[in-house]
Amino acid sequence: MIEQYDDFLYRRTAFEPTDNQRTILDSDYLYTLVSGGAQAGKSIVASKYALSRILSMPTLCFRCTFTSTDMDEMDSHITRMRHGGLYWLVAADYDRTRAEFDYLVTDLLKLSLINDKDFTSRVDPGRITLRKDGTRIETKSAKDPRTLAMYSPNGIIACEASQLDLTTFYRLQERVAARNGWIFMSGTLEEGSLGWYPKLIQQWSTGTPDARSFKLPTTSNTYLFPGGIDDPKILRIKESTSDSFFMERIMGEPVPPKGMVFPEFSPSTHVKSIPYDPDYPVHIWIDPGYAGAYAVEAVQIVNEQVRMFQGGEIYERGLITSEIIKLAQDKEWWANPLKSGVIDIAGTQHQAMPAPSEIWLKEARLYLHSRKIRNINDGDERIRSFLKVSPLHGEPRLVVDPSRSGILSEFGSAPNPFDKQARVYRWKTDRDGTIVGKSPDNTNNHGIRAVTYGLVHNFGYVEALNRDRILVSRF
Repeated sequence: MIEQYDDFLYRRTAFEPTDNQRTILDSDYLYTLVSGGAQAGKSIVASKYALSRILSMPTLCFRCTFTSTDMDEMDSHITRMRHGGLYWLVAADYDRTRAEFDYLVTDLLKLSLINDKDFTSRVDPGRITLRKDGTRIETKSAKDPRTLAMYSPNGIIACEASQLDLTTFYRLQERVAARNGWIFMSGTLEEGSLGWYPKLIQQWSTGTPDARSFKLPTTSNTYLFPGGIDDPKILRIKESTSDSFFMERIMGEPVPPKGMVFPEFSPSTHVKSIPYDPDYPVHIWIDPGYAGAYAVEAVQIVNEQVRMFQGGEIYERGLITSEIIKLAQDKEWWANPLKSGVIDIAGTQHQAMPAPSEIWLKEARLYLHSRKIRNINDGDERIRSFLKVSPLHGEPRLVVDPSRSGILSEFGSAPNPFDKQARVYRWKTDRDGTIVGKSPDNTNNHGIRAVTYGLVHNFGYVEALNRDRILVSRF
């Protein structure tokens, strides 16, 4: 069994996993996600996970029985059963791959599978090449998407994965798909537990056919903290920090802020790669602004599913309508001749200058419908109805491409594109996190408001049972 083979590798590399670490290392999912506390041993677990999978290629060998303790037989076993592969260590920047890279170099030297000339001293980029078959382990930086656009690796270690953005995560999935490869992600939660990473931790906690998340708390590293949760060093941290900080940074538990308007929005359910399809008309939904954000959400409606396709968002600050129009006219989808548009009612009003709707009509020849949303909660309820998964089709009626960083930040699945902070659309709360009032805080919802106008225009409000939908053709 694979456990026997792994035990041999652990002995040869002088590694004795804790119970928590072994549970993670035995994971047999395509996608494994680890939410780790500080100093919990995330990097060494990631490197050992990679080592086991790299030395167990191809898949036929992954399940083989290996009981020998003889190094020569192990070496012969690897030579017979494995062909050269490609593996990536990916992080937000090259420096964050250093720990996993160094651990792998150390272990491969112990196993006599590389020598001093088979690996680089730098990680920007770095490479390890196994002598037996040319298997390569390469470092990649998400700062340069071009490095993630070539070749299809057999497996990927995402180092400090909580620092990666959602677009990078989807790009990694695309890269391993051709070889049915695996992805192992580990990271420490940031205060606030917002973004795609904490949401996947929760969604994968009980496992799916392909994915599982694990928690690796600091307290599980009994080599550093022999007393576990009652270790004096842990107790001092707990006493001197907030409950949310302790749960996130030490215990690896997501603690999302209270008051998110759309907690049901899920990266695994509502976010998918959606290419622009020139065969369908484009609907342009607009919430004009300046200091906050000017949001243009171009969508396509296919079988009553709203598809927010790749490259269809303009989400800018400090630009006037004419400048926004120029950005839109440079987009691929602008050539689509069948366009309709909806804008906030305020976009039809004059503020000592031409109304935005008039500028769109004059400069872009796009007529924009508008009507006053009767109240903010009714608009949010219409969005909420589109987030529900259809029991017939197994998909929601609203799906978002991961490139839409503006509206994804408002849903809490990406950082704000302007300052990289958490700027989620949420209810008003007091300092204890208790929701105050009956209406959400009407900020950080520019893309969401644009979608609200579009959904109400095309599908009406959510009404009583006998009026589930009102179709609106004009205003």
